[in-house]
This record gives sequence, C-alpha cells and structure tokens, in this order.
Amino acid sequence: MRYEGRLYRPPSEADALILQATIGCSWNHCTYCDMYRDKSFRLRSLEDSLADLDRAAIACADEVEKLFVADGDALVMPMDHWLPILERARRLFPRLRRVSCYAMARNVLAKAEEELRRLADEGLSLLYIGPESGDDPTLKRIAKGDDAAAHVEAAKRAHGAGMQLSVIALLGIAMERSNEHAQATADLVTRMDPEFFSALTVTVVEGTPLDRLAKRGRFEVPAVPALLAELRTMVAEARPTNAVFRTNHASNYLPLGGRLPLDRDRIVAVIDGALDGSIPLRQEWMRGL
Repeated sequence: MRYEGRLYRPPSEADALILQATIGCSWNHCTYCDMYRDKSFRLRSLEDSLADLDRAAIACADEVEKLFVADGDALVMPMDHWLPILERARRLFPRLRRVSCYAMARNVLAKAEEELRRLADEGLSLLYIGPESGDDPTLKRIAKGDDAAAHVEAAKRAHGAGMQLSVIALLGIAMERSNEHAQATADLVTRMDPEFFSALTVTVVEGTPLDRLAKRGRFEVPAVPALLAELRTMVAEARPTNAVFRTNHASNYLPLGGRLPLDRDRIVAVIDGALDGSIPLRQEWMRGL
C-alpha cells in the first residue's frame, strides 16, 4: 500500500487494511485537530486506489477481514469512486466482513438516501463520526462545522441505509461549559443511538488554533477530576439502545470498556473509584495521540 503523509485510524481498526483513497480532510477547520493540516484535500485517483487493493491482495488476500478507507472524511468521495472500490474489495478479499471510514455529518447529509443505501448494500457498513459534543455553543467554538441537529439527522439517515455508527466524544474541550457539554453529549448519544460510543481526551497540539488560544490564556485542559466528571455524566445519562462503549484511546486517563446500558452501573462505579483515588489512572508518560 502507498501512503502519503501521516495516517490515522480508530483504535478498533488496528487490524484493518488501510486504503488511503482520499488525502486529508475536506473540512479541516476543527480547532483541536492537526491530523491533516499538512495536507491539501484531494481525491486520490481511482486507478491508484484500485491498484493498491490489487497489490494488497497479492500479499494478504486471505487475511483481510476489515478495510478502513482513509483519510479524514472519506465518505465525501463521490459514488463513482466508492462503488468501484467496494466492488474490488469484495472481489479480492474473500474474508472481508467490514468496510469503514471516518465521516462528518455533512458528508452523510450530502448523499441521497438511495446513495447511502447503495453504499451499504455494496459493503460500507460502519461510519466513525466525531461530533465531539452535543452542545451547540461548544460545537461552534471548536469549528466543528455541524450542529447537534445535523448529527442526529445524519445518524437517522445512516441507520436508515443499514449502516452502523461509531460516535466519538471529546472530554475537556468545553471550558466553562463543561457541565452543559457533558449533559448535551449524553443527550446526543441517546438521539444518535450508535452501535459504538467512545470518548477521547482533548490534547493541545502545537500549531493548532487551540494551541494558539492556550498560549493566549484562552484555553486550558481541565484537571483530571473535571475530565472524569464529564465522562461520568456522559455514561450515566446517555441512553443508547445497545452500544459498545470504550475509552481505550491513548489520550485517556481511564481505559474503560463495556456495553451501555448493560454495564452502566459497573462503569460508573469504576469512574467513581478513579475520582476517589481507589482506582489508579494511566500515567502521563503512557498517554498520547
């Protein structure tokens, strides 16, 4: 496989084949994110993407069970790129069981319902969407590009097409709106009703707009107890139907796992133990992006 620049994928795609079918992020304005700031967004040529799949099949056709299509919001690709990629992947990898990508709410809403259904029918089964917050003032402040209502509508359309969703929240991003952020995010998770829900902890990355705000004293990552309090509210108040929950990202102080609502009480008890000091946290040197 040929890759350009830094490559990112969700923790749960660690064992996936990664196809870089787009370069960068079509939005690329989120204040906290530096993942694609060194790239100008563009589609890779379809020929190059298909050739990479062909090369991968020569090396490991019988081993590939998951395919993650990168970069930042690959759902933005037009149908005349997506459909040949999905068809080729199905043909080359007999054990393929999941194709996934990052997406923004606006990417979902830009596609017609019949297009989303076609993508799902052809094998695109999971979208990773990071609203980060359900609090509209926070979403505006971090330049997310879509409000909570847009994320709810995107989730409705994706589910209607037969796709699963993995929703990502960002702890510590809301400053003085911490309580509103946590409560609104729990409500958003309930309304989006994802199959997977995870939380990351904000990190101030050099050169981002958030970094510039921090250097001017206008942003500070909250203390760990405040981060855990946000996490507790999200877990305690979110009401998804049946979601796998994880905080296994390296940015987090407290790795957790389970299902919501099945394991809610147990997870909340672990967070309470971390808050009172009886459960150890991940040390700083073990954290990262």
